[in-house]
Amino acid sequence: MKKVLIFGAEGFAGGYLADEFKEHGYTVYGSGLTDIKDTSNMDGTFHCDITDPDRVREIVSSVNATHIVNLAAVSNVGQSWKIPQTTVDVNVNGALNILEAVRENNYDTKILLIGSSEEYNSAEGPMDETRELGGSNPYGVSKVMLEKFSSIYRDYYGMKVYHVRAFNHTGIGQGENFIIPSWCSQAADISLSKKPGVMRVGNLDLSRDFCNIRDVVRAYRLIIESDDCHEIYNVGSGQAVPLRKILEYIISLSDQPITIETDPELIRPSENPVTWCDHGKITEKLGWEPQYTIFDTVREVFDYYANRENKSK
Repeated sequence: MKKVLIFGAEGFAGGYLADEFKEHGYTVYGSGLTDIKDTSNMDGTFHCDITDPDRVREIVSSVNATHIVNLAAVSNVGQSWKIPQTTVDVNVNGALNILEAVRENNYDTKILLIGSSEEYNSAEGPMDETRELGGSNPYGVSKVMLEKFSSIYRDYYGMKVYHVRAFNHTGIGQGENFIIPSWCSQAADISLSKKPGVMRVGNLDLSRDFCNIRDVVRAYRLIIESDDCHEIYNVGSGQAVPLRKILEYIISLSDQPITIETDPELIRPSENPVTWCDHGKITEKLGWEPQYTIFDTVREVFDYYANRENKSK
């Protein structure tokens, strides 16, 4: 029986990943620091602070899953600058608690740990998996550390630890402290107000590779189902889109005039000017390709916010 345990299942990607596994015949268990809002796609749920090794060990032992995916993380780069110690504690030590729990129980479990494009040093052009790693912010550094530990447990203990470098992804349900939901929410609110408004934004002189969350969780499943845990894959759309272009599209969806103001609080101390995924490896080896464009995704998110007035009635 295929049985997956998802840590961080209460977060943005958790429900999408649970759906993906459920649709492919898995028994699905979810664990979250807070309540999981939708448990319809799960066969069991747990409360867990991933930084609590005893609780993690208890859940891992109870479920004895064939597959474990860790989504629990401080995942916002801006937030990671404000809480670097917590970022490392959750992103690195939390994952180590999972690895240790599996190792101590001697389970033959496949484990997928989620890395990031923020692991890469700044570079021009598309980034493939051979690009130099470094990390230019606390979040990126924590993910480089995580990848190093992944290799230790894989190579020294012989465990089936998979690692993926995921580029930016978004969709309905992502928190408004992320750029696409923030912009779509602001623009939709202005549209609903029936009068001109102001949007507050950060640095627009950047280009980003955004993927739809449904494409991303499909990639996660394909990776953890693959045979070679030593292969590390990028997951992204393959297109670096200027943030100004995305913002212009979002503004065009509003039926009210919008003025843009730069908010210094949204400017990060250090940012790669371009993140651009080369997903050739996962496409060649696992047959994965993105099915949605960033503009398809933005339209979905904007429509969600534009219709929320009706949803509340």
